[in-house]
Amino acid sequence: MNILSPSVLAIDFGHMERDLVEAWKAGANTIHLDVMDGMFVPSISFGMPVIKYVRKALPDAFLDAHMMVQNPSRYFDDIIEAGADSITIHYEATDSVKKDIELLKEKGVKVGVAISPDTPVSCIEDIIESVDMILVMTVYPGFGGQKFIDASLDRIKAVKKMVDDKNLNVNIEVDGGITLQNVQTVINAGANVIVSGSAVFTDDITGSVKSFLKLLKECD
Repeated sequence: MNILSPSVLAIDFGHMERDLVEAWKAGANTIHLDVMDGMFVPSISFGMPVIKYVRKALPDAFLDAHMMVQNPSRYFDDIIEAGADSITIHYEATDSVKKDIELLKEKGVKVGVAISPDTPVSCIEDIIESVDMILVMTVYPGFGGQKFIDASLDRIKAVKKMVDDKNLNVNIEVDGGITLQNVQTVINAGANVIVSGSAVFTDDITGSVKSFLKLLKECD
């Protein structure tokens, strides 16, 4: 099943609740939360207070926290308490990815692992059976509004082959530079969870969400 996950990173924070509710009413029931710490990536985005705000605004939404954070386990409890349903950590941000995966599973949330554009796909081969989702970054993590990296398509295909060869029920998420013009290409490559910020939180959020969902449904 293809899923649209609008990224809060691109939202108008001055009208956050209004825009979140509009996206929800248009059919976006999953929300992507990019948590950046200024260490793993240069930027600092937001933390637990914003996640709590999103949870309060959308009590029934599925909140997917993407932790671009060094040593992410420091914040697992706080992010879960703030309202996250799923936590995705970066393979590159921890020295104990297997331990962190197990810790998250014990805490009862969905678990994802993200890989940056320069990280070999082969790195996830020994953990893919333990996670609910693999996030293939299609830009370098840390900044919104970047251009999609075309070489990402081969990486998505490689992850999809790994999932199929092992007969796994693992979602493949993409994040970075996804638009209405290229979303079908990434779905055809094997992705099924589509993160988009700038192309969703436009002057016409309802129209953008419905256009994405129409394309995603056609590709199901």
